[in-house]
Amino acid sequence: MRVISTILLPTVFMALSASAQTSLPLLHLSDAVNAALKNNRELTLAAIDESIAANNLRQTDAFFLPRLSFSYTAMRTDNPLNAFGFKLQQQIVTQGDFNPALLNHPGGVSDITTKLDLQQPLLNADLLYKRQAAAAQVLLYKYKTQRSTEWIRFNTEQAYLRLQLAWRAAALADQALQTATAVHTFTENHFKQGVVQKSDLLQAALQVTTARAAAENAQSNIRNSAEMLSEIMGNDSLGNFQTDSLPAIETMSFTGALPSDRADFAAMEQAIHASELMIKATKMSRLPALNAFGSYQFNDNRLLGFGAHTWLAGVQLSVPIFNGNSIRNNQQAQALQRDRLKTQLDQQKTDAQRELNQAIRNFSDARNSYTRQQEAVEQANAALLILKNRYQEGLVHTTDVLQAATQLSQQQFALAQSAYAAGLSAAYIRFLTTTNHP
Repeated sequence: MRVISTILLPTVFMALSASAQTSLPLLHLSDAVNAALKNNRELTLAAIDESIAANNLRQTDAFFLPRLSFSYTAMRTDNPLNAFGFKLQQQIVTQGDFNPALLNHPGGVSDITTKLDLQQPLLNADLLYKRQAAAAQVLLYKYKTQRSTEWIRFNTEQAYLRLQLAWRAAALADQALQTATAVHTFTENHFKQGVVQKSDLLQAALQVTTARAAAENAQSNIRNSAEMLSEIMGNDSLGNFQTDSLPAIETMSFTGALPSDRADFAAMEQAIHASELMIKATKMSRLPALNAFGSYQFNDNRLLGFGAHTWLAGVQLSVPIFNGNSIRNNQQAQALQRDRLKTQLDQQKTDAQRELNQAIRNFSDARNSYTRQQEAVEQANAALLILKNRYQEGLVHTTDVLQAATQLSQQQFALAQSAYAAGLSAAYIRFLTTTNHP
């Protein structure tokens, strides 16, 4: 028994107390979040959408600013009416041009027109509301970018917690493998001495095989979790790294109240506001529109000639009378789209409240489970210590000690799972109740 205690038990308890050692670089959660917010492609796309909305708003400047165009036109004709008109525009008509023969057969006449055209919107009520709708779209995409940022932060924290759990599981699997290997070595030596039976050796070998498979699977889970976190961080190299240890349960209290000014809710409200503005714009398109126009031109029969010059200015008042019911039909379609957005917002808030209630319950359950698992770990540890003492006295078998060590490892992993579940629930609650806006 003293030989057994000297060979087996120190190995078992050293394995249970050892932590995974690695030379991989350490990645803190704050660094992972910062990298994700900087490099994540989803945020890049959100920023592009925000820039597109801002550019669309700038395009509405044309609703109020003047439009000036320049044209240079060269023409030649023998059409009697156009030919005489060219001469009038060039201010070169003479008495001889009224000769009927020349009027009917003018021959080829050239005209070079250099012209500046100016258009100035004065009163267009529908365009004013369209500009306001474009401004609402800009704010909408800012809120969407903010919510995307909050989602990436939560998603990064979730992936980091998963990697932390994978590392803890790997450490416990390595401990179990070391314990099983030590037991197998001890059993094999004593089988050769004829102390133990063949069935004991086969059972010890089976436990080594099972523990090795679990350890290999744990390493695969680490690589999978690390690759997922690397992808969220925008790191194409998909390298592996070490994390901080799983934290203890947070001390948090939640009221269960869902913030009404959450970024995604605010984005939907801006979409509804933009729809209402577009409805008003469609209504206002029935009203008269007032616009000014003017032009200044040169006419000559020579290239680069600027002989005669004239100007024209005016104001146009246009009133739509009938357009095939397109305004009324468009207004009805826009009203239906607005009502759809309102229903969608109500459903979104209902789903969010349900998710918040469930997350709070999950956090409470995980916290209670964590407390129970702490007690279970203490009990399993105490049971293992008792079996150790009885084992030294020859009162229990090797398998009894091994089962107790396995039980302790299982309870330690359940404790880690409770910490992971509580951390994930707390992170999700923060995501659901975030209210900061751009």
